[in-house]
Amino acid sequence: MAIYSKEEARNILEKALSFSTADSCEVSLNGSNSGNIRYARNTVSTAGYRSNQSLAISAAFGKKVGTATTNELNDEAIQRTVKRAEELAQLSPENPEFMEPLGPQEYIETPTYVEATANITPEQRAEIAANSIGPASEKDVTAAGFLNDSDGFTAMMNSNGLFAYNRSTSADFTVTMRSNDGTGSGWASSDVNDISKLNASDASMRAIDKALMSRKARAIEPGKYTVILEPAASEQLLGNMFGSFNARTADEGRSFMSKEGGGNKLGEKIVDERVNIWSDPQHPEVPTRAWDGNGQSLKKMNWLENGVVKNLYYSRYWAEQQGVDPVPGPSNGIMDGGDASLEDLIKDTRRGVLVTRLWYIRSVDPQTLLYTGLTRDGTFYIENGKIMYPVKNFRFNESPIIMLNNLEALGQQVRINGSLIPYMKVRDFTFTSLSDAV
Repeated sequence: MAIYSKEEARNILEKALSFSTADSCEVSLNGSNSGNIRYARNTVSTAGYRSNQSLAISAAFGKKVGTATTNELNDEAIQRTVKRAEELAQLSPENPEFMEPLGPQEYIETPTYVEATANITPEQRAEIAANSIGPASEKDVTAAGFLNDSDGFTAMMNSNGLFAYNRSTSADFTVTMRSNDGTGSGWASSDVNDISKLNASDASMRAIDKALMSRKARAIEPGKYTVILEPAASEQLLGNMFGSFNARTADEGRSFMSKEGGGNKLGEKIVDERVNIWSDPQHPEVPTRAWDGNGQSLKKMNWLENGVVKNLYYSRYWAEQQGVDPVPGPSNGIMDGGDASLEDLIKDTRRGVLVTRLWYIRSVDPQTLLYTGLTRDGTFYIENGKIMYPVKNFRFNESPIIMLNNLEALGQQVRINGSLIPYMKVRDFTFTSLSDAV
C-alpha cells in the first residue's frame, strides 16, 4: 500500500516519533503509485506500474544530525530506522547552520489532487500512445514518446508539533517525431495535474508538423537575431534565473543579484517593466503543495513586478543571520503574458528565428547569468511575417536578464514543466555557431 490518507500518515509518523530519544526529530513519509507507457520506432516498447513508499528519520542531538530511511513500515523496521538515525547523529560533526525544527504551521489548501488522474487505466495509456503513433505512421514520420502518470502523497511531522500532508496527481507526456528521411525533427510536451486537460494528440500533431517542416534545413550565418521563443525554449533559462533570487548567494557576492560593494538588488529594476513573475501554490493551472521541505508555509509571492525585484528567498538560517523573516523559495514559476498567439507573433515579425526548444544548457558566468546551449527539434527562419524555411540548429550564448531587457512582445501563457510561461519575442538573441545535429 503506497498511498496513505492524512490520518493514516499521521499515525505512522506519530509512531516513529514515539521511538525517538533524540533532542529533536523530524520524520517524513511519502508514497506513490505511478504508471507509464513508452514507445519508439512507432511501436510500444515498455509499459509498467510502480508502487513505492519511503520513511525518512532525521534525528538531532544538539547540532549533530543523522538521517536514515526505510521502505518497511512495520513497528520493528520503524524503530530500527529511528535507532540508526540516532546512532549516525552521535557520530556526526556539529552542523554550524543547524536550525531547530519548526513548530505547528498553518497551510492553505491547494488543488493538487484529481481523482481521474489517480484512476487512469492501462487502456487509457495505450490509447494515448496509439493516438500519437497512428498519425505519425500516416505522415511518414517516426514517433518516440513517453507518458508517466502518478498519484502520490507526502507528509512530515516533527517533535515540535509540526504536521503537514499533501496528496497530488500528475501526468507528463513528451514526444519526439523524426521524419523518415532523417533530416527533420519535432518535439512537444504536455504536463498536467488533471488528466482531462492532457491533449497528447494535439501535442503529437504539433511535433509531426515540426518534423515535416524542419526537413532539409539550411545553414544561415550565426549572429544576433530577433527570436520567437516557445515556452519550452525559455522555461529553463528562466528557471535558472530563479537561482539568483537566493538572498544568501546575493549577499555573499556570488550571483547576479549581488551589488558591487556588498548587498543585493532587492528593489532595483533589472528587466523590462512588462516582466512580472510570481509563484502561487494555489494557481489552478499549476498548483503545488503549500509547504516546502522544511515545513515552511508557502503562499503567493511576487518576485519581479514591473521589472523590479520585489523579494528574495531567505533560508531560515540566513534570515536569522540577517535579522529578517525567512522567505521560502518558489514552488512554481508564473510569468505574465499577453493575448497574442504564436501565429500572431510570427505575423508581426519582419525578420527572425522561431525556436521550438533549447537543450544542453550550461552556465558560463553566474555573475551575469550567461548560459550556453543548443536549439533543437525545429528552428525556422521568418521573413515578412511568414516561416520561410527550416534552419540548422545553433549554439547560443545568452543571459535571461539580457533576454528580458530585449523583450519586444509577450504572447499567451503555456504550462511547461509545472510553470506558466508565455511565448516571447526578443531582439538581439545571440547565436554563436552552427550545429549539424538534427
